[in-house]
Amino acid sequence: MHQNFLTGFAPIHLRLSLLTSFKGAQRKMAKLGFLGLGIMGGPMALRLIEAGHQVALWSFSENKVAALADKGGIACATPADVARHSDCTFLCVGDTEMSRSVILGAGGLVEGAAAKSIIVDCSTIAPSASRAIAAELAKKDISFLDAPCTGSKAGAEGGTLTFMVGGPKDIFEKVRPYFETMGKLLYYCGEAGMGLHAKLSQNMILGNLLQAFNESIVLSTKAGVDPEMMLDILNNSAAKSGLLTTKAPMVFARNFTTNFSVKWLEKDMELMLESAAELNVPAPLTSLSRQLYRAAIAKGFGEDDICGSIRLMEDITGTTVASRPKA
Repeated sequence: MHQNFLTGFAPIHLRLSLLTSFKGAQRKMAKLGFLGLGIMGGPMALRLIEAGHQVALWSFSENKVAALADKGGIACATPADVARHSDCTFLCVGDTEMSRSVILGAGGLVEGAAAKSIIVDCSTIAPSASRAIAAELAKKDISFLDAPCTGSKAGAEGGTLTFMVGGPKDIFEKVRPYFETMGKLLYYCGEAGMGLHAKLSQNMILGNLLQAFNESIVLSTKAGVDPEMMLDILNNSAAKSGLLTTKAPMVFARNFTTNFSVKWLEKDMELMLESAAELNVPAPLTSLSRQLYRAAIAKGFGEDDICGSIRLMEDITGTTVASRPKA
């Protein structure tokens, strides 16, 4: 019946319109790849799969690859295999060395990527290292974007991430439809490395703000102020922050389920300080905050959500910031 409508009964202009729309839908399916299927990468890759794209997959964890392969992805043995299946490959891994290894190392993307293909690194790594990776790929006529994102686990799952992108503008425009599948805000920041500079600057504020909250809420709680009342005061003052509005209730409920871990925030703050040194910008607050996050990691809180870092101050002061029993 559907076929007859297309070929027999419909007016010729409508048949042509329907066929054109069908072919357009076919063209939208792309050959993509995704490396790194963790808290952020897994949901990002799933959104690309659910959008109808062919997505080749690789991760340090085979179980994560298998789980997404069951949902329509293509399991690959190495990053190079992913590149052989893809015209555009995304990655979201933990640190600079991981990124360099899966792109340029043995069995890396560079070994399987064709000329004119695109690699998009959504990891938060050192801008200088990212620019060096871009230069190496350019020798093989492979385009590269640094595209770190923010929005945490919820943003990755809901497709509401914010991307900050550095690299050639024309390549950014080619990749834009895939970014829009995973996020709602796209910022083209300029040449290679500029997306990372923007992301690190944003995380610099986040890290210092969270440490300020840890100190202030422990202080007010030890003094006897109800923590939930204190949050209400903050939310109705110039100190209001979306970060605190989200994280404080988790602290009060003693829920430190990981969305963005302490260890990765500490890593990002190290990158901030490296970039500050390269650009001769003093960053004393960031330096101190980083040391406190390192202390939280040493106490065993590194794998927990960043709001779990408050336990360092709690342990030092003998104070627990939690919801009080209701009368």
